[in-house]
Amino acid sequence: MFTGTGFAPDDSVLVTDEGGKVEGIVPEADAGSDIQFVEGIISPGFVNCHCHLELSHLKAVIPEGTGMVPFLMDVMQRRGEGAERIQDAITHAEHQMWATGIVAVGDICNTTDTLTKKRKPLLFYHNFVEVSGFVEAGAAGRFSIAESVARQMADTGPTTIVPHAPYSVSPALFNYISASTPELPITMHNQESKDENDFFLTGDSGFRKLFESLGVNLDFFIPPGVSSIRAVLPHLRTNGILILVHNVVTSAEDIAQIKQHNSDTYFCLCPNANRHINDSMPPVDLLINNGCKIVLGTDSLASNSQLSILEEIKTLQSAYPSLPIEQLLTWATSEGANALGISDRFGSFAPGKTPGIIQINNGQSIRRL
Repeated sequence: MFTGTGFAPDDSVLVTDEGGKVEGIVPEADAGSDIQFVEGIISPGFVNCHCHLELSHLKAVIPEGTGMVPFLMDVMQRRGEGAERIQDAITHAEHQMWATGIVAVGDICNTTDTLTKKRKPLLFYHNFVEVSGFVEAGAAGRFSIAESVARQMADTGPTTIVPHAPYSVSPALFNYISASTPELPITMHNQESKDENDFFLTGDSGFRKLFESLGVNLDFFIPPGVSSIRAVLPHLRTNGILILVHNVVTSAEDIAQIKQHNSDTYFCLCPNANRHINDSMPPVDLLINNGCKIVLGTDSLASNSQLSILEEIKTLQSAYPSLPIEQLLTWATSEGANALGISDRFGSFAPGKTPGIIQINNGQSIRRL
């Protein structure tokens, strides 16, 4: 039995009420006769800290290994294709997350496409309404659109307006976001590719092609000569939970400055998406050695073949065989719940919580209990 923070003694029994609320963990000798024995590992349900449910209709549409800029261009061109198809894909993807043991999701929203599904959800959602716009003059208009989306999504779960990425948000837009964000977690894509860092270090980057395709004149932009995250740290709040996603080219120097700026930062790993887009992996050893708080996400079906935290765990195990399963499960459960600010309900088998109960069979498949 994995409790959310470690393995319980071998003779432990999880006691819940009929609704799945945890009453306690007791020795088998004190549990009575009505015990259900389960093969494999029993764990709290998984927390997916980064997902784009609204992009589920793009499954198997965008080729692997295109690199970051072509991937982004494909997503922008295809994201609005077919309203009925989008809704069907959202429903199917949520069922897939439920079936693979996920109980809570930090979901990126650029639109209200997931609104109907989230009004009758299988899962808990924190809506991260994402806003972008690199040109200062457009900041007010961009933010107004995000506010409209946030107002509509707010009745489906906690909702915050968040920046997309360092390369896509102007200082003025960051200011709007910072002024509006309540004391709830915020998130941002961070250092997903070398091109992103290069754009801020030298300006010689594939991102120039992205901006050209959007008709954005970059004459105003002077590369600051530092990594992307260091360039925008002054615009991010210093208190409250910050979830940085991907972190593929994050350095030790970046980590030190991030932690100095905001000590409550979580680094979210989406390894299958990184492999799909850039054939890369996050620097897990570097993050661990620098004492970073780590959580897991699936990204979207545009960049992943499934929305399964177990598959992310298996990919990390393959790339980093020395990672203990206890640590990986902690990232997937209690740390994920901490990052989304929902540890009062999810993430561990503590009395009073309803974290969901899943069975992991031989490390290969999930069954909900």
